[in-house]
Amino acid sequence: MSLAVALLLTAVATGAAAREFRASDTQSEDYPTVQALRYMGSLVEEQSGGRHHVRVFHSRQLGEEKETLEQTRAGAIDINRTNVALIGAMVPVANVLAMPFLFRSVEHLQKVLDGPIGNEILNSFEPYGFVGLAFYDSGARSIYNSVRPIHSLDDLKGLRIRVQQSKQMADMIGALGAEPVELPYGQVKTGLATGLIDGAENNWPSFITADHYRFAGFYTLTEHAMSPEVLVMSQKAWASLSVEDQALFREAAKRSSHFMRERWKDLDERSRQRAEAAGVKIVADVDRGPFEAAMAGLYAKAQRDGAIASLIERIRKVE
Repeated sequence: MSLAVALLLTAVATGAAAREFRASDTQSEDYPTVQALRYMGSLVEEQSGGRHHVRVFHSRQLGEEKETLEQTRAGAIDINRTNVALIGAMVPVANVLAMPFLFRSVEHLQKVLDGPIGNEILNSFEPYGFVGLAFYDSGARSIYNSVRPIHSLDDLKGLRIRVQQSKQMADMIGALGAEPVELPYGQVKTGLATGLIDGAENNWPSFITADHYRFAGFYTLTEHAMSPEVLVMSQKAWASLSVEDQALFREAAKRSSHFMRERWKDLDERSRQRAEAAGVKIVADVDRGPFEAAMAGLYAKAQRDGAIASLIERIRKVE
């Protein structure tokens, strides 16, 4: 039997036609999330006997994250890797994972994401036009700027700090005393270079790979948020799959998450070393107490929703 006939019979048996799935990621080609998407694609192609193929568009080829999320919900993009803070505007429960100072450590975050709470949050995406497949690591986010080292809240006053296009993140920076400026990720480098913004907040790899360190020489380890990335699929693309293929995609996404995690750890450490070698002044002895205290209003607002309050409490109790 020829390979073409075998594949055709396989497709008929599973009730699913062969197709190509478009996946979007705003990061560069060698970034761990893009590598993980390609790894997922290789698993899908292998496990489907070549029926399905995932084509990864990296480096904002399909647009900035906010735009690609809208396209994904509409079904124009099949798979999307985005930060939970951005998709939180569409899927409210995702905002919980972006709450400042919620996670005690990366290990605490991973226990939450790998356990029942993580699964519940992924399942909550479906009423909003997405299917949650898996979480990817994104490290700890800290504040960096071109004006001065940040040792206290007073040092943040008057600084224009870029945030993701997320009201929650804007409220957070505002509560710290700085002026939040919502900008797409791809415009941050230009914003820093032209003085449109004084700084931003992100993880070590983004600080280095996007060249932000060339224009912002002060990096303060506030580690105020550990908002993960999330991999979602459009409802339209999901509905085109047989039950067997849906299980195949979920398993491939899960395996790509572990694949990404190992590469992330290595890049995170190398990025910090590169920042140090470039002469970036790292403020490691910051007293985070006042920063956490400034979040009281943000938590009070979020916890007006009983379900959100319960979820936050459950996350805090994870050991």
